[in-house]
Amino acid sequence: MTRSTLSHLECGKCGAIYDANQLINLCPACGKPLLVRYDLAKAAQTLTPAALAERPANLWRYEEVLPVVRNDARLMLGEGWTPLIWASSLGNEIGCPNTLIKDESLNPTGSFKARGLAMAVSRAYELGATEIAIPSAGNAAGAMSAYAAAAGLKAHVFMPADVPMPFRVECAQLGATVTLVDGLITDCGVKVREGAQKYGWFDVSTLKEPYRIEGKKTMGYELAEQLGWTLPDVIIYPTGGGTGLVGMWKAFDEMEQMGLIGSKRPRMVTVQSDGCAPMVRAFDQGNEFAEMWQGAKTVADGLRVPAAVGDFLILRALRESGGTALTVTDQEMLHYTRVMGAHTGIFPAPEGAATLAAQVHLLNRGWIRADETVVLFNTGTGLKYAHLWA
Repeated sequence: MTRSTLSHLECGKCGAIYDANQLINLCPACGKPLLVRYDLAKAAQTLTPAALAERPANLWRYEEVLPVVRNDARLMLGEGWTPLIWASSLGNEIGCPNTLIKDESLNPTGSFKARGLAMAVSRAYELGATEIAIPSAGNAAGAMSAYAAAAGLKAHVFMPADVPMPFRVECAQLGATVTLVDGLITDCGVKVREGAQKYGWFDVSTLKEPYRIEGKKTMGYELAEQLGWTLPDVIIYPTGGGTGLVGMWKAFDEMEQMGLIGSKRPRMVTVQSDGCAPMVRAFDQGNEFAEMWQGAKTVADGLRVPAAVGDFLILRALRESGGTALTVTDQEMLHYTRVMGAHTGIFPAPEGAATLAAQVHLLNRGWIRADETVVLFNTGTGLKYAHLWA
């Protein structure tokens, strides 16, 4: 058995409590995302900086606050513990020397999605799921396909018909059944729900099950550990479904309760494409929920998410942290891909380049000071988007 201190599930909106040992999607009471809770007092006894120093360099090092209970249910392909790179040349170029990049492109299947899907598929496998399904603009589908293959589960992927070829090929070669849908990721989500009802597939959509967020939150744990149990002044995060941002915010709260960090928090920044910016619009308007974005269009497939089920959790984290939300253009993403690449040796996905574009905007506005420490999240490899520059 692992050292997991898994306790129960709690609705992020209405607070209803549920048994964690069941395959479950959204809160039966209000239809909002469920969050995983732990016995943090117990976890704090063994999840210490000294203990972590002896553990393997992957995301499973934080097992006390992860939901997988049985050792044999942990699916491992080398996920997590990605480098936090001090981008001194880039920082000097833009006038913010303390700029760091958390390079998630070095995860299995080339993106941060490996974290969430490693956890979601492991837990679904542990709880007896035999077939799983996902709507995806690309990277999440590849990650789910990989972990389903590792577990021997049947995987069903629904993707917009216009996603770049590398994403489709990846899923097919990993053994998934791939269905292309004329429309957006929301339209793919409808197909997944239909299949789940008809065939009993377990839906692992973003925030529609409790465990992807648990994998993504390990980015927050790693960030704190890699910075000597301190946190940066600002985190800039490209936001589609927003699981990683919500997950990191949850991680910071857990770490404080366990005495690993204090109460200081980074200002959290959401960046979206100006062609699909439901979170930015809702943030600017002071709304708790985000209306669906009509006519979503961007070269960054991971940002082409017109509606996010965890919208209120994203907006809550931005506001509680004193953060902000802003848009960048597709042209800026393509430009800053080269700027980041040429100054760091990291070839980012457009979503990762969006964080640099946002940082430059915020520096120019004076919202970020030149002496502040800023962490950018490059969420995936630019290699899957090579067609954009070909």
